[in-house]
Amino acid sequence: MKKALLPVSLLALGLSAGAGAGLFLRPEAAMPQGEDASQAAVPAPVSQKEAGETLVPEFVKLPNQFVVPIVDESQVVSLMVLSLSIEVEAGETSRVFAYEPKLRDGFLRMLFDFANSGGFSGEFTETATLDVLRQGLLNVAQGILGQSVTDVLITDLIRQDS
Repeated sequence: MKKALLPVSLLALGLSAGAGAGLFLRPEAAMPQGEDASQAAVPAPVSQKEAGETLVPEFVKLPNQFVVPIVDESQVVSLMVLSLSIEVEAGETSRVFAYEPKLRDGFLRMLFDFANSGGFSGEFTETATLDVLRQGLLNVAQGILGQSVTDVLITDLIRQDS
């Protein structure tokens, strides 16, 4: 019984330490030189459509990393750590943050299924493998937020073997 609690305890400790480090070490957003705050925050139109102008999409970085255990024969053999950003239509950033708990839950479910099916085994950085992962994450995000989500970006992907 005690041996079964050790991986879970280590996972909880690692998650807590990672979340704390992420909060304290997060860089502050830098303002481009020569611009004031009002100019930097306004998205610029990039193209014209028949119905009107299209604004630049917004990229919303989810504040905490995703930690996914890789289990082999009931043993945690490694951890995958991912950072994700969501590309949404202009003006949808606040909606992403409002739905963040639901997004995190959906993403974790998808990531656990991907890990359990062997998605993070072997050559997990191959383009085809990452495309499957991205498409799965996009499907989850669109299922929660609708078609305003245009892409899910994997900004960091790290595997830590034990």
